[in-house]
Amino acid sequence: MNKLILGAVITTLNMGISITAAKADCGDISIGAMSWASGETITAVATFVLEQGYGCSVQIIPTDTQPAVTSLAENGQPDIVLELWKNLAADYDNLETSGKIITASNAFTSGGEEGWWIPASLAKKYPELRTIEGVVANPELVGSRFHNCPIGWGCRIVNDNLKDLHQLEANGIEVFHYSSGASLVASIAAAFADNEPWFGYYWGPTAALGKYKMTKLHSSYVDPDQHSINQNPYSSEDKLALSGFPSTPVLNVVTADLAKREPEVFKFLQNMSFPNDIISKMLAWKETNKATAGEAAAWVLKNYKDVILSWVNDDAKAKLSELL
Repeated sequence: MNKLILGAVITTLNMGISITAAKADCGDISIGAMSWASGETITAVATFVLEQGYGCSVQIIPTDTQPAVTSLAENGQPDIVLELWKNLAADYDNLETSGKIITASNAFTSGGEEGWWIPASLAKKYPELRTIEGVVANPELVGSRFHNCPIGWGCRIVNDNLKDLHQLEANGIEVFHYSSGASLVASIAAAFADNEPWFGYYWGPTAALGKYKMTKLHSSYVDPDQHSINQNPYSSEDKLALSGFPSTPVLNVVTADLAKREPEVFKFLQNMSFPNDIISKMLAWKETNKATAGEAAAWVLKNYKDVILSWVNDDAKAKLSELL
């Protein structure tokens, strides 16, 4: 990407303006921009593609999960919501069944990931550690410690139940509890800096998974219904049972009106799905460089041009190729 164009892209994405007087091929479109780092950046990438590739006039509406869903239900706006975490969106299924909204694509190809992880180098050296059963059988290889969720987090309930079901402590694995997410991340950073083993809970896509190469342990059995029981603090002991963490659907959503009104835009959004590792790497770069969402979007456009161009039609591809 030409440095002058890169600077213009960053300005565009930070300020929400178009860098060219693009022909209004598709008219006005509104996008609900989630308030967290990945949501803001994904929205900035989509805005650039829609404005510069499809000639849309894009209005960004700051929002969060439930306000976005409420607005879709009551007002049919915004036209597009990107990175909507379905597990946090009450009434999503009812809205989709009613025909008001359409799931265009998965925002992340692997969804939101939770689970128990070890360093990838450890998994490569000791393949038997790729399963929880393998870790339990070889506690010394993971440092004989499980790094648990902070107190008050929902994952703490699941982990506390699973640690008992897997009999971690009975098999010589100390369960260490953290006071904050920052201290949990710091434990990963320290382990990598000292080339020490690490075994514990984490989730993605996140900056930590972008900085530190980790392997998620395989669970032989994953049952969303059983997982819901395991994460309920009021579940009786006799109802608890082993289950891995199911993937959380993270969706790109459009109104039915947008899909009908702008079919080419809808096709682009049906194709728009980021591999989880790209999002984690972007978040790591953004955090390290203290970058804005616009700068992070420009970094994605520069480093993953081929991925972005694979989502668009031929006309948009020709226009965007001149800029990227």
